[in-house]
Amino acid sequence: MTDSLVRLRRRLNAWYAATLGTIVILLGTGLFIAIRQQISAQLDDSLAVASKVIQRATTIRERERSTASGAVMDAVGELRIPDRDLYLFDASGSPVVPDRAPAPIVTAARNALRDSLAITTLQPPDDHVLRVYARRFRSDGGNTYVAVAVADQLELEDQYAELIVSFGAAALGALVLFAVGGSFLTRKSVEPVERTMSYMRRFMADAAHELRTPLAVVRSRAEVALASGDDEGGHREALAAIEREAIRLGKIVEDLLLLARSDSGGARFQMTRVFLDDVTSDAVSAASALATSHGITLTVESFEEAPVDGDAALIRQLLMILLDNAVKFTPPGGSVTVSVINASTGALVTIADTGPGIPADQIEHVFERFYRGDSSRSRGEGAGLGLSIAQWIAVTHHARITLRAADHRGTVAEVRFPPVTGH
Repeated sequence: MTDSLVRLRRRLNAWYAATLGTIVILLGTGLFIAIRQQISAQLDDSLAVASKVIQRATTIRERERSTASGAVMDAVGELRIPDRDLYLFDASGSPVVPDRAPAPIVTAARNALRDSLAITTLQPPDDHVLRVYARRFRSDGGNTYVAVAVADQLELEDQYAELIVSFGAAALGALVLFAVGGSFLTRKSVEPVERTMSYMRRFMADAAHELRTPLAVVRSRAEVALASGDDEGGHREALAAIEREAIRLGKIVEDLLLLARSDSGGARFQMTRVFLDDVTSDAVSAASALATSHGITLTVESFEEAPVDGDAALIRQLLMILLDNAVKFTPPGGSVTVSVINASTGALVTIADTGPGIPADQIEHVFERFYRGDSSRSRGEGAGLGLSIAQWIAVTHHARITLRAADHRGTVAEVRFPPVTGH
């Protein structure tokens, strides 16, 4: 792996870590604030319930004192609620039960006499934070009182600590999962880049190699011609060789330009209703001369009328590429068979040759640019761009090219077009 890709992976890991850390911090802060507010509200609700209990006990206290002739049990004094300090004040703000109260509690009770309700937080010298809930009420006997319920917020701090520990454990678990999943995601994210860079390096190397050969021939032929003096025959032979290499070089450049336009989406084509059998017949006629010169029999079998939607010139180019490959890779005395079938699943063109065939481990690579397999299928002057262009044409027409070994010997190329719609 190159240093640039290593740096890219590190940057991606850093971005993943920063993003996850930010999400965890924001989520944790939001959850902590929301839960803290909820716990505080629950504490105030419990103190409000305690004040109502004091109010009911006060009613019982007044009733018993008005009906009993002797000593009676003080319902308020006997009232006990776990973890709560309870107070009852009269209309003057003086403590009734118990008969003494801390000054801050008295102040809260008097505030409740004035405002009906007073909720405050106190912090005594012993560092315990107290939550005070004071509510004014009128008893059934018509007397005004203040019920005060006090809770130590230490229990809240305990809940906050448990909450922080729980969230910290969850955050640690998330970071561990990130360490595993983030690395996996980074690797998967970089893999397409690695493949693309590897493909580009191979493509540039192959392109340079393919272009260097004809250029070297042109240069050497030109040097020979210049060094031969007035040898007219030598000039003519050198110029003929230069012309051949220039034609080959021009073909490679044209193919590269076509593939570049296909990659950028700039290739132009016109989709119309054409008949695949007519386009195939034209391509077979053009390829017959090449087949004859190679001593190969080119025959046509099933030839059904098959309408397709596409660009006739591009479809013809696709078929010519497949026919050219079939002829070039079939030894003299062999045969190439072409057929066109119109099925419900779409039109199908089949081109079968009796050549050496393509090894199974090379079939998946033959559509790569500049790829040429073993020596038995590498003869000829092709640059290895034909099948790449054929593949692009097929994809443009929503068609599919498949290559497979023939039953006995050779290769079968099939191009299946989608069924046409409308008329």
